[in-house]
Amino acid sequence: ALIIGGIIILLLERVVKTVRFHAVEEIPFGTALSIGLVQCTAMLPGVSRSGATIMGGLMMGVERKTAAEFSFFLAVPTMLAATVYALWKDRALLNADDMGMIAIGFTMAFLVAVVVVKAFVAIVSKYGFAPFAYYRIIIGTAALLWLTLR
Repeated sequence: ALIIGGIIILLLERVVKTVRFHAVEEIPFGTALSIGLVQCTAMLPGVSRSGATIMGGLMMGVERKTAAEFSFFLAVPTMLAATVYALWKDRALLNADDMGMIAIGFTMAFLVAVVVVKAFVAIVSKYGFAPFAYYRIIIGTAALLWLTLR
């Protein structure tokens, strides 16, 4: 899946040339919903949620940088829901003393995410998605070799 995904990214980078939306605010509801539905392909092993939404955005005419930004905006409700669910599910294991550590973990995760997202958007704006595609192909090939030689 890593190798196939990398090839798909390279193909999309070369094939998709028409850009209709240059800012997140320009993306109409129907297009946003379609990108959100493409997010469902992340249920397949080896498909990342952000990669699926970014590639879906590109296919629907969203500019690279904007597709990356939109993907991260889509992550917020998904991750928030997962966090609330996990906290609710494990509520019997938590006590008041844990809340401070949870708050520190949440804050640090948020700050690191902001730095990583800014760096990722800068890289995508300058180089496109090809470096990420080559990374996927190399890692996928290495994994196959490792599994074969075991």
